[in-house]
Amino acid sequence: GEQRAFTKEEVVNALTKLGYQVVSVNKQLFEWTPKPPQQDIVSFVKISAELLDQKLPYSEILTLLINDLENKTLKETLKQINNDLKKGADSEATFLRYTGVFGKFAAYMLGLASKSGNMSEIYKATAKFLERQQEFRKNLRSALITPMITLFVLFLAVLFYVGYIFPETAKLFQKFDIELPPLTAATLQLSDFLINFWYLVILAVIIPPIIIWRFAATKKGRLIVDRMMFKIPIMGSLIHKTTIEVFCRVFYTLYSGSAESIEPIRIAAEASGNAYFENQIKSVAIPMMIKKGTGISESFEASGVFTDTAINRFHSGEETGTIKNTALQLANYYESETVFRLKNVIELIQVVIAMVIMIVMIGLTLVSAETATISPKSSFS
Repeated sequence: GEQRAFTKEEVVNALTKLGYQVVSVNKQLFEWTPKPPQQDIVSFVKISAELLDQKLPYSEILTLLINDLENKTLKETLKQINNDLKKGADSEATFLRYTGVFGKFAAYMLGLASKSGNMSEIYKATAKFLERQQEFRKNLRSALITPMITLFVLFLAVLFYVGYIFPETAKLFQKFDIELPPLTAATLQLSDFLINFWYLVILAVIIPPIIIWRFAATKKGRLIVDRMMFKIPIMGSLIHKTTIEVFCRVFYTLYSGSAESIEPIRIAAEASGNAYFENQIKSVAIPMMIKKGTGISESFEASGVFTDTAINRFHSGEETGTIKNTALQLANYYESETVFRLKNVIELIQVVIAMVIMIVMIGLTLVSAETATISPKSSFS
């Protein structure tokens, strides 16, 4: 038979309690559960926060949402969470079992909410974080990924024209021993190269992205790639500030006093979404605070991943005892700045892409026009 569980031990214990003698427990080989859309998770968290504000019991909120949800994965997950909580299970441990559904940070925050005594505020903060994360990814796609796909498709179209369509016309003139104009001759040479060495072109297009993808999948590669993300012209600064914004927003939600600052800093670093940023906080800032007793601003400065503005604000907040509010102010400031600048960057990139397409089209038009001016040698010359 089949039994859903997170570990073999859970299955063994459950069956033993029912009086069965367990011989073996094997994991199902082909089981794939699709992750629910991010928008569904955001909606669940936001609606939960609103209903918590209205003082509805959490079990009742889960029951209402389970009945209304359409996504099967999220519906089943909430059913299991509701059943576990009714049995008295620890909320944090229960939600952390479903990091594959909610994400590591969201699962931690939702589990922590029940213990905090302020569920509504933590749910609101989590919803805000998820919305900003979703918005940033959407804008990043508009700013980087969509233009790259556009240029790649344009590149393939030019290859098809130069490698297949153009030679059919140009080689007709060669058969009649007609001298080709410079642009046409150069394009034909490029075409011959593409035809003769097509495998090199394919390898050059396919292999580098695969190598980068595989390298980025390693721990060391992820650190290097995420560090380089901060240095991308124009976009790097926005990515860096958005990372700091996310860190500050999560830190603000969890921070309750200087005596308990390590855990909020660690969780906020993990929530930042940048492996290099997280590594610097965990390997530099936190050890300094624990071993040397340095303050937050000094430790953050030593990590090398905060802007001068952020360091100065944290230093002021540390002196006045307003670190928590300082974190929120920084988060709101960087949110406003990045949203405004990102819109301008997207518009600029769209203009650049349009210019590139225009230049390519002009180049193809010039080659075609030059080809059209070719005329056979006169038999009377």
